[in-house]
Amino acid sequence: MAEVKISAEIRNEFGKGAARRARREQKVPAVIYGHGAAPVHVNLPGHALMLALKTPNVLIGLDIEGKNELVIPKAVQRDPLKGFIEHVDLLLVKRGEKVTVEVPVHTEGELAPGGNLLEHILNALPIEAEATHIPESVTVSVAGLDAGHSVLAKDIELPKGSTLAVDEDAVVLQVVAAQAEAPAEATEGEAEGAEA
Repeated sequence: MAEVKISAEIRNEFGKGAARRARREQKVPAVIYGHGAAPVHVNLPGHALMLALKTPNVLIGLDIEGKNELVIPKAVQRDPLKGFIEHVDLLLVKRGEKVTVEVPVHTEGELAPGGNLLEHILNALPIEAEATHIPESVTVSVAGLDAGHSVLAKDIELPKGSTLAVDEDAVVLQVVAAQAEAPAEATEGEAEGAEA
């Protein structure tokens, strides 16, 4: 995964008023934590951060007033109505360090004929991977699966260097039979009218 470079500035003002001022200036308040260090409060450029967060588990190279740090997003708070980013928690990582993240599960292939439905029990699979080699997603083939079949976490082929961070027997996907709607039965009045 490519590293995204973003410049950050140290934030010395706290509270709702300071956060609103930062957002008016197209900046997003963030907190950087990890490795036992004291949390660092920063403001990030809103547009650059929004573009970076389009990639799940993006590795961000932060330039904090001349000091370079590697971070990954751990929590993103968005405005519930407008969807813009209000705050981000970032986790400090080092090259070679293993981190636990959730990667999206994508499917490929067609289910067996019969109108069955594919149910995603886990939309994202918890894995442990090196911070600089976090996969963007995992892909599962569902070709030919019929009702009653399940895909377990252990059945998913992980990229090299990644391991499961969830019980290997956890159900990730399952195929369920489509429920046919029962035809509406004619009421007695309709049946009598039809006879006449």
